[in-house]
Amino acid sequence: MRNRSLDVAVTGMHARLPGPADPAKWWAAVCAGEELTSTLDLDELAARGVPRHLLDDPAYVAVRGLIEDSERFDAELFGISPREAELIDPQHRLMLEASWAALEDAGRSPLADRLRTAVFASSSSSKYLPRILGNPAASADTLAALHVGAGRDFMAGRIAYRLGLEGPAVNVLTACSSSLVAVHLAVQALNAGDCDQAVVAAASVGFPQAGHTHLRGGIMSADGRCRPFDARATGTVGGSGVIAVVLRRFEDLGPETACHGVILGSAVNNDGSAKAGFNAPAPQGQTAVIRAALRSGDVTPGSLGYVETHGTGTYVGDPIEWSALSAALRGAGPAETIPVGALKANIGHLDAAAGLAALYKALLVLKHGQVPPVANFESLNPLLAELDSPLRVPTEARAWQGPEPRRAGVSSFGIGGTNAHVIVEQAPAVPAQEVPADRTPAERTSVLTLSAVRPEGLELTAARLAEVLTEQEANAADVAFTLRAGRAPLAERLAVVGRTGPELAGALRGGPRRVRGRVSRDGPRPLVFLLPGQGTQRPGMALPFQARLPGFQKALEECLCVMEPFTAGLAGRALRDPEFPAELLRATELAQPALFALEYAAVRALDGLGLRPVALAGHSLGEVTAACLAGVLDLAAAVELVAVRASSMQACPPGAMLALSCSEAEARELLAEPVTAAGGLEIAAVNGPGACVLSGPTASVRALEDRLSGRIPARRLRTSHAFHSAAMEPAAQALRTRLSGRTGGRSSLPYVSTLDGTVVPAGTEVPLTVLAEGVRRTVRFGEGIAAVRELYPGALAVEIGPGQALSGMAAAAGLESLPLVPGKDPRAEDELALALAGLWAEGQPVELSALIPAGRRLHLPGTSFGGERHIAPETVWPAAPAPAGVPARAPKSPAAVPAEAAAVEPPSPAGAVAAAWRELLGHPGLTEDAEFIANGGDSLLAIRLARRLEQVFPVVIPLRDLLLARTMGDHARLVERLMTPSQKEATDE
Repeated sequence: MRNRSLDVAVTGMHARLPGPADPAKWWAAVCAGEELTSTLDLDELAARGVPRHLLDDPAYVAVRGLIEDSERFDAELFGISPREAELIDPQHRLMLEASWAALEDAGRSPLADRLRTAVFASSSSSKYLPRILGNPAASADTLAALHVGAGRDFMAGRIAYRLGLEGPAVNVLTACSSSLVAVHLAVQALNAGDCDQAVVAAASVGFPQAGHTHLRGGIMSADGRCRPFDARATGTVGGSGVIAVVLRRFEDLGPETACHGVILGSAVNNDGSAKAGFNAPAPQGQTAVIRAALRSGDVTPGSLGYVETHGTGTYVGDPIEWSALSAALRGAGPAETIPVGALKANIGHLDAAAGLAALYKALLVLKHGQVPPVANFESLNPLLAELDSPLRVPTEARAWQGPEPRRAGVSSFGIGGTNAHVIVEQAPAVPAQEVPADRTPAERTSVLTLSAVRPEGLELTAARLAEVLTEQEANAADVAFTLRAGRAPLAERLAVVGRTGPELAGALRGGPRRVRGRVSRDGPRPLVFLLPGQGTQRPGMALPFQARLPGFQKALEECLCVMEPFTAGLAGRALRDPEFPAELLRATELAQPALFALEYAAVRALDGLGLRPVALAGHSLGEVTAACLAGVLDLAAAVELVAVRASSMQACPPGAMLALSCSEAEARELLAEPVTAAGGLEIAAVNGPGACVLSGPTASVRALEDRLSGRIPARRLRTSHAFHSAAMEPAAQALRTRLSGRTGGRSSLPYVSTLDGTVVPAGTEVPLTVLAEGVRRTVRFGEGIAAVRELYPGALAVEIGPGQALSGMAAAAGLESLPLVPGKDPRAEDELALALAGLWAEGQPVELSALIPAGRRLHLPGTSFGGERHIAPETVWPAAPAPAGVPARAPKSPAAVPAEAAAVEPPSPAGAVAAAWRELLGHPGLTEDAEFIANGGDSLLAIRLARRLEQVFPVVIPLRDLLLARTMGDHARLVERLMTPSQKEATDE
């Protein structure tokens, strides 16, 4: 068995390459041998700034491998202002997005991963930088910012900074071999213990993406076609692209982590002086690096079944590579047994990103077990045919025919002689996941959570994920875990609940059990927990809470253990058994202890999820639960009180209750009517402006119900007693006697007192006799919930219990409400899961790890990028036409403002600050309460801001004061404070 201690797994990948954007369609095109380069429009190139004399040259070849929308960038995702984005090289911006996406593909959250992650970055020379440097109107500040934004010294550091990665951040530049050298260095860093994970990113994108001028004897193609190893080869073609991979030590991977393949060995060397010239390759160095990589991986040449070559299609370079590779692999097998690949024939030469693109293709070959043809190949270069070689150039796609496990070599050679070679192997087969025999229904229900910075991006991601769930047999629980652990929580959020892939896909497309929300910049809304009273109970009501709330079962057992054993046993059965006799649970002496235990355990479990209320509002029995949870009663005292309350109320005379849709005043008018007055009816509860409950003898309730037919909507409640009426006086007296002289603890949380409809503040010492009076007196829940709304405007009321009896009352009082388990749905656990997911979707601090169990990390669709175009206006030179689709706007440097205009109309501090903010941050329409840091500002921009303002006003602005003044308005007021009285007068004039 192989010793895997030095092997490195490729756990994540992302690529944007010429051709179809969909990875599956791109691979199909490569396997079909398609040429994915494009012929460019000369007029469009001229409009983009390519000199006309180059385009008119007969040697100009208007062909390139293009990627669409290379100038778009999701600046908001990374907290980058529009202006800063304009001054970052598009290649570096694309690497940021690719690194984010590769980490997501690896199932690691780009912003919250705890692994010590390194970054190795490579890019081609900037074509963006000289466009701005050559503009005479570019200001000194712009050029200073551009040094960091487009300088290759800062590209790896920017990725590490924006993603919070704390391993080494290294820029790797060895011309065409840069990115494969970066892979080698990342492997070395992992095995040396410098990091636990590494991101290798590379980009090559011209500005603009253009063709090339063919020079006789040069390396660029004469006809716009790259023909590696072909007799008609005349050179390569330029290509654009961005790729990122995520690497980890193989032995660190658990069974929960999937990988795309394994790097067995790698090597890097240089040709030295043993070549015809600096730009020329040397076979000795290439042969040596391949052999070194084989030794590094402890594999034999005969174990390789494929090699992805450097393959530039140059008439001299191809024979050198062919002979070097043949020499390294000679003896691996009979002639023409090892197929080679050359991706440049399909997409063009990606320069610094070429090696990583080659690795990406080789991993797909190993994954799919299919070897694509080399595009544009017809006949072997005669200089290659004379060599004794085990290599062959495939002309059609064929299934893998090499040794198993599948292994491949990848070569990349840079001008200047730096050579790199990597040996890769297919990902090991993952054993089938064992399903525990006692798996509960909760483990069959999955919660999928998605987020994005823009609504349209979120919906696009949801649609892509729905396709995967429909077309692939992905385990729903593993999908849920990957999304929970491997995605950054962003502002726009969506969550769905389901049990199968198709069911979840339907929800993602807009079906049932889907919630949508957005995280407010002001933080989550305050929560108010609603605790219902008797009448909401039903058999088995604890099951959804037990299934979906970690910690619920423990808290419930804690509560039941304090109860009298017989009651505890009966309540435990009633709570967990849907077949428990409903008639038995309707009895007050069982219903109240069971409801109390349910509500107490649910709130404790929600606390463990991170959901903590600012206030509690209980109805009747629910007020006792609220007092306990607020610290007025400890658990033992509360259980004792509930037991006495329930048994004494059970012993009271029977009666009935009638819910009316009318105001309290209207209810009192009814009770004052002669025909009603003698019936002994009372107002038991005022639940809102138009909701009252009457209570009294059964005959009186029945008679009133008959008389009200057609006048006022009325509904008989399913109760056996006339609660909160004179009939309850014996129970109230029993409680007064039991609680006499006893004082509860000070409340630690505000809660509603339904005796007078007020909110008991935190820190109040509450006499326990008020809980006795609550048995007899009118429940003024409506007034209490209105008082809560006044204290906490915008709060969200969450009903903790079975049903939604209190949610409607809260809504009537103007509080948005959410019942956790709204009905008797046989899939009530799904409803509860959806409610909790809805709280997460609106920004509540729900601990998803407690809600979504651990599983395997899958390769799933990630963030759908689609930001605005960010092109610095300074790229448009004064003598050049404006680029198509880019608003022509001159650089907004204060230096460009004529001195005489400034003298005639001096700007106000507020106006000057606003103008400087617009230029430095690029955000239009910012108001005076906009925050500098929140809109992409940082200490370097603050220095530039201070300099701008000091050029306009004769003041010296302390940087510390500028950073402490958070908003635009604060900055303007700071300038005003620093100005002398005479300066202020001049500005006012």
